[in-house]
Amino acid sequence: MSRVCEICGKRPLSGCTIIRKGLEKKKGGIGLHTTGITRRRFQPNLQKIRVFENGGVVRKRVCARCIKAGKVTKP
Repeated sequence: MSRVCEICGKRPLSGCTIIRKGLEKKKGGIGLHTTGITRRRFQPNLQKIRVFENGGVVRKRVCARCIKAGKVTKP
């Protein structure tokens, strides 16, 4: 099952995690040096909830942002 919100279409995004070593310049060092960069994924906060739809109740995967915004009605 895909990690996509069924209301707004929010899906995983990709980014990087950056590892830095050294002491910052403002703390008296010579600055931070990047020693490693690896790819990572940012997953949406999906919840399986029961939703009213077309006069019935169905189960959907909805992100927390849509639930807070009131885009879905719970039974």
